[in-house]
Amino acid sequence: MDPYSAEGELVNIHNHFHQGQYQEVIDFDTSALSSENALPAQVLVLRARVALGQAEDVIAEVQGESEPELVAIGALAEYSLGKTDAAVKTIEELAASAGDNQAVQVVGGTVLQAAGKSEEALALLSQHSGSLDAVALITQIHLQQNRTDLAVKEVAAARRWAQDSLLVNLAESWVGLRLGGDKYQQAFYVFEELAQAPSTSTVISLVSQAVCELHLGRVEEAQGALEQAVQKYPDYAEAIANLLVLTVVIGKDATELTNSLKKAAPEHPFLVDLEEKSALFDKAATKYSAKVSA
Repeated sequence: MDPYSAEGELVNIHNHFHQGQYQEVIDFDTSALSSENALPAQVLVLRARVALGQAEDVIAEVQGESEPELVAIGALAEYSLGKTDAAVKTIEELAASAGDNQAVQVVGGTVLQAAGKSEEALALLSQHSGSLDAVALITQIHLQQNRTDLAVKEVAAARRWAQDSLLVNLAESWVGLRLGGDKYQQAFYVFEELAQAPSTSTVISLVSQAVCELHLGRVEEAQGALEQAVQKYPDYAEAIANLLVLTVVIGKDATELTNSLKKAAPEHPFLVDLEEKSALFDKAATKYSAKVSA
């Protein structure tokens, strides 16, 4: 039986992780799990701890371990601390020696993609055998590559064998936000259900709901959701970034939010892109000089 299926032992802790309920993952009682699922559960717990900023503690915990899963987690923690070269080297070695390991594929693919090595990440992930985590990450990579066509095919193929899995619903919603049209509303229903239910609500689902609202033209609702997210989680970069974009869209000054984002995540893709565009504008502007009439 698939441990992540609706009847599997890991379905709840797995759903907690992908809903962004990282503390619930850490607090999950794993004492009654079968021996074969103990390590996959540990991997989820360690990934959740990295997501919550506990990378140094995670590195200390997995240091000296030989299991490929835990070595990959160590690399993920290193990457989160800015040790990119060391993390990538470890993952590339694991890809060569344990590329058929599901945790190596998913965690390794995450590190490689974050380091800008998309093709290496896809090559590693392509070795998966029925892993929804791999499908979800492949979908995200294709979307970042602006290959929506490939993302659509990936999700459609997974839908045939995964049916109503949470992760497939999420992946389908990510693709829907890229496709637009009536897909915006379908994605909204998925994220709204997660965001509004006390048992599943997280800042991630709240921001996702707000993004759908914005695409649907419901600016006030989007603004309310994003302001709520920033108020509850003032350092969550994605909430700040999306509220910043919304603020610009409605014609208000976004200086304060820009400064907040720089403080929370100096290397956020939005800021990197903004800096690149500003530099290009300044370069173009030097080609022109103001004409002053005598």
